[in-house]
Amino acid sequence: MKALRQFLKCAVTYQALFWLLFAGQPGFAADQARLDTLFAELSEADPYGAGQIEQEIAMELSRSGSDAMDLLLERGRAAMEVGDIQGAIGHLTALVDHAPEFTEGYNARATAYFMAGLYGPAIADIGQVLEREPRHFGALSGLALILEEIGDNPRAMEVLLQVQKIHPQMQGLSDRIARLELVLQGTAL
Repeated sequence: MKALRQFLKCAVTYQALFWLLFAGQPGFAADQARLDTLFAELSEADPYGAGQIEQEIAMELSRSGSDAMDLLLERGRAAMEVGDIQGAIGHLTALVDHAPEFTEGYNARATAYFMAGLYGPAIADIGQVLEREPRHFGALSGLALILEEIGDNPRAMEVLLQVQKIHPQMQGLSDRIARLELVLQGTAL
């Protein structure tokens, strides 16, 4: 009950504060042309270059265009790092409420929902991410993980193969695909 009260207090406080102070602030600030270039480079990069490009894409996607919204994203991520999942959900819900066009807010909240075992809300937020940025390999990877968790291995494989087209050098991806292939063939692990 205490955690729920803290969650609600945080959400209401942020909602009121940011509505009053930051209404009309610019929205999602990622440079679409830059993202297009980075995603094109990512599909052709060697493992070292892919790691650098992945970081550049993550930085570009994390630009909200508002210091206040960036702070909510940072606080949500920090809360997840220390295991305060309900606090993270509160921060990230405030972010999504006040910057609904900001893709990375949904992605971060999907991660928090997943960590809380709330797969339905996580999938809903992943849907929001992919609607805005279908090449978001992190969201796709998370979707594949959820599909594996719920036993939908064929669809998980389809999603991982999509990720492979976008980010062929993604760390651990080839191992995940190989492991899932064994599962789908009925081979015991």
